[in-house]
Amino acid sequence: MRVTYLPRAALLSFAVLAVAATPAAAKTISVSAGAPDANEKLQEALILAEPGDVVELGAGTWTLTDGLSLDVDNVTVRGAGTKDGAGSILDFAGQQGAGEGLLVTSDDVYLTNFAVLNTKGDGIKSKGADRIVYHQLRVEWTAGPKETNGAYGIYPVESSDVLIDSVYVRGASDAGIYVGQSKNIVVRDSIAMENVAGIEIENCYDADVHDNVATKNSGGILVFDLPSLPQQGGHNVRVFDNMVHDNSTPNFAPKGNIVASVPTGTGVLVMANSRVEIFDNMLADNGTANVMIVGYRYPYDDAKYQPLPRDIAVWDNEHGKAGFAPAFPGGAEIAAAMGGSIPPVLWDGAGNAIVNDDVGVLSLNLPDVSTPQSEAKPSPADLKGEAPAPLPGITLPASMEARVQ
Repeated sequence: MRVTYLPRAALLSFAVLAVAATPAAAKTISVSAGAPDANEKLQEALILAEPGDVVELGAGTWTLTDGLSLDVDNVTVRGAGTKDGAGSILDFAGQQGAGEGLLVTSDDVYLTNFAVLNTKGDGIKSKGADRIVYHQLRVEWTAGPKETNGAYGIYPVESSDVLIDSVYVRGASDAGIYVGQSKNIVVRDSIAMENVAGIEIENCYDADVHDNVATKNSGGILVFDLPSLPQQGGHNVRVFDNMVHDNSTPNFAPKGNIVASVPTGTGVLVMANSRVEIFDNMLADNGTANVMIVGYRYPYDDAKYQPLPRDIAVWDNEHGKAGFAPAFPGGAEIAAAMGGSIPPVLWDGAGNAIVNDDVGVLSLNLPDVSTPQSEAKPSPADLKGEAPAPLPGITLPASMEARVQ
């Protein structure tokens, strides 16, 4: 066997590269909730952390008056759990400003195993944070649904590669779990309850939303595309294997918010997106509809915006009771005329969709989104047809998946 020896200079170069690729002194920075200066030490730890470091939150409750921030790449923030009395609890009930509880603006961040409570603004927000992982977190407004609660619980925006896994969110006055203007997203194994919107995917490309529970929200799972945002044309979203039931909390969003128009009792709502698949979900006890497919029917000034839903496919869902308390204008009258309830699937008549579930579909016959809803001519619709080729599943970087194993 022939052995080739590298010159000493080459070996030295490889050694330098190896050191550069791995943080030389990655460390764990432990912060105790019981210390007199715990709040200051926590923010200090987030500021002084270096790539590769772990900021470890001890068990206990922090009573915080200001938001926290992290802008260092490749940092883990890890707590001792999410339960009161045993976990790492960041309580912002006394927050002075209206900002986030925790704001992350760096890449490759892993947030796990702590709770954020009662923020004046959003619970945990990340912006421009690629390859971010939200794992085993709790964000809650403990007094329950109120218009004065923060808007979003878990809130990544303008990011690529987002994983939201095993989180619990309750009480958000907009969306419990919201992903906006992002790409390559997985939301799974999470619970959203008593929010206005349980889970919302807005102006996003390529998302899988699966194995979640959305219950007792105003609307369970929303897939929206809105005008006048930097990223438009939301597409390629799969909503599957979720339990979406009893979304009955009266809508408590502040007036003027787009989600304030979501009818109480909505299961899954698709608005103005393309290539959305809704399959293998359990949908039941949603008073307005188990599935709604609609165009964007509000004023906008954006020549590039496409307000119609396109290529929406619905199949193999299990439907329970629905349509018994439709909360859109004229809904009660339509239900009365149909014997007390409307079909589980509601389409406004705009764009195109295929519904292969063996349940009724009600069309409002409003193909032009400029036509006021008061001119609806509701009638049963048959939307059965051949669905397009299935979308591929989302694959996240192996390094992200490894963190939650």
